Amino acid sequence: MNPYSSVSISPQQMLKSLIINRRLIYQMAKREVIGRYKGSVLGLAWSFFNPIIMLVVYTFVFSVVFKARWQTGSDSKTEFALALFIGMIVHGLMAECVNRAPGLITGNINYVKKVIFPLDILPWIAMGATLFHSMISLAAWGLFFMVVNHSIHWTAIFLPVLFLPLILFTMGLTWFLASLGVYLRDVGQMTGVFTMVAMFMAPVFYPISNLPEKYHPIIYANPLTFIIEQSRAILMWGQIPHWGGVGISLLLSSIVAWLGYAWFQKTRRGFADVL
Repeated sequence: MNPYSSVSISPQQMLKSLIINRRLIYQMAKREVIGRYKGSVLGLAWSFFNPIIMLVVYTFVFSVVFKARWQTGSDSKTEFALALFIGMIVHGLMAECVNRAPGLITGNINYVKKVIFPLDILPWIAMGATLFHSMISLAAWGLFFMVVNHSIHWTAIFLPVLFLPLILFTMGLTWFLASLGVYLRDVGQMTGVFTMVAMFMAPVFYPISNLPEKYHPIIYANPLTFIIEQSRAILMWGQIPHWGGVGISLLLSSIVAWLGYAWFQKTRRGFADVL
């Protein structure tokens, strides 16, 4: 009898699996984070320095070389750097998980052979490790913001609410691509292109106001756009989130997460045969 023949694809099972395996997910994500920097002199400190280095490079290229400014009439390179960093953090969370997704199963064949191992938590483990680095980057952003402005807007407490739709949407894509990567190895070559397009078709390096209005619907069609714009609003400008938009984003991302989970659960029964 196929052990996966009766696997549940319900949204309740998706949540139940996360709750039941939370300790295993935590331990494996922790091991992955530590293992990434094992043997290096600076160790986990690299998780802090890496985003800072990228921030400096991007800020120099766009604000010094291309003389880009975030607001019309503003000559502040600091404002541009802060706005850019938020966009990079939001996009980076999605991009890292999506780029790793096609290799999650093929890179852990030993788990596929173990019937008792819950394969559906592998994307959660990747998400956990990615969230750690995102939190470090946000801490670096907050430190930079405090040095410049001497305080943090109280509206920053809403950031976890904004990140929830982002996490769910990313999990849906990760489950889908992790499964598809088993059957179609070319997927791994496509995700890098996808995440790069998603980055430039979202307001990571520019404010939407700089674009002609006819292009706004295209940019807003990118799920990252709303999260990036709202994150900047609460972190940089101290504004309350657009709760209607948050609700719609949460609903749609929940559907994407469930569809990705359902696809993964339905297709996982063939993993062992293919691998």
